[in-house]
Amino acid sequence: MTKQLERILQELRAISDLIRDEDAAQLVNRILEAKKIFVAGAGRSGFMAKSFAMRMMHVGLDPYVVGETVTPNVEEGDLFIVGSGSGETKSLVAMAEKAKSIGASVAAVTIVPDSSIGRLADIVIEIPAQTKADTSNKSIQPMGSLFEQSLLLFYDSLILQIMEKRGMDSGNMYGRHANLE
Repeated sequence: MTKQLERILQELRAISDLIRDEDAAQLVNRILEAKKIFVAGAGRSGFMAKSFAMRMMHVGLDPYVVGETVTPNVEEGDLFIVGSGSGETKSLVAMAEKAKSIGASVAAVTIVPDSSIGRLADIVIEIPAQTKADTSNKSIQPMGSLFEQSLLLFYDSLILQIMEKRGMDSGNMYGRHANLE
């Protein structure tokens, strides 16, 4: 294993130790209560959101990626989960405001809980990584890489909690995997 990979893994471990279990449990419960779940993120955070939506579909939930052509309208009782390191991405702030105005719950997964999106959110998950503009060298990685990796791992941990609550394993999920390939 390269020394860089070992450092990345150390950074991820340090971040994972700082994410509050009770916040994650609250988000899992809200996901399971929601009629529909919408996810969004910009750039690489958006890719993490898409992978999360895929896994939610695999566990039998009704997830959608904001901006896709098959995404329905947000309604009261739905959940909008937004991953944004800074919590200030203008397009994501506008989406969170719209979701709130309709009566959907908003969950923010962010580095900055006191950001615009964080203040709008009903549930805030803090991932204390560095923002892409942070030059303090908290991480050996460039820009927002540590946040984006932590975001993916956090989302996967939520899936494991949902699987546990539903008594599922990989076999149950595989039946929902794409089969037209």
